Amino acid sequence: MERNYFVHESSFVDEPSEIGEGTRIWHFSHVMAGSRIGRGCNIGQNVVISPQVRIGDNVKIQNNVSVYTGVELEDDVFCGPSMVFTNVSNPRSHVSRKDEYRATLVKRGASIGANATVVCGHTIGRYAFIGAGAVVTQDVPDYAMVVGNPSRVIGWMCQCGVKLDLSRDPVKEERGTCSSCGSSYLKSGGEVSPAAG
Repeated sequence: MERNYFVHESSFVDEPSEIGEGTRIWHFSHVMAGSRIGRGCNIGQNVVISPQVRIGDNVKIQNNVSVYTGVELEDDVFCGPSMVFTNVSNPRSHVSRKDEYRATLVKRGASIGANATVVCGHTIGRYAFIGAGAVVTQDVPDYAMVVGNPSRVIGWMCQCGVKLDLSRDPVKEERGTCSSCGSSYLKSGGEVSPAAG
């Protein structure tokens, strides 16, 4: 059966696994059995996709990233070079904790910067933006921009990836418009969402 995705000759794809049409898997990568990768994804050099991982459509995973069991990436997620996922909160070499994996969900459209670390057991919201080198130790709200160690919200991002002019005041309700694409947003109760109409 002819495959409709690309795998570089230096990479390994274990069976059974599911890989969507138009996906490209580049040099020295390993897709392990039981994983599912959607359509139109780009898997960079030296990437490991562990068993049972679920990856949506149009996901871009840059070089040197390991996506461990328990991690789910929804559609349109971006993982920057050498960013890190974990799946156990208290690892020990001499103690097996495979039955203690904690799930990590990265929701649609979120971007994770180079060298960032996402500690397991948390959710990164839709279109959130994790700055390079940040350490995520708690859930990240939709559209939030977070930086630092531990990461903290410093602003809000449009779906197109441009910072919005909205305050961080958790009480103040306000509307804002993206200076690049013109999309409108509402911030209320410390959360941001697209504004209706």
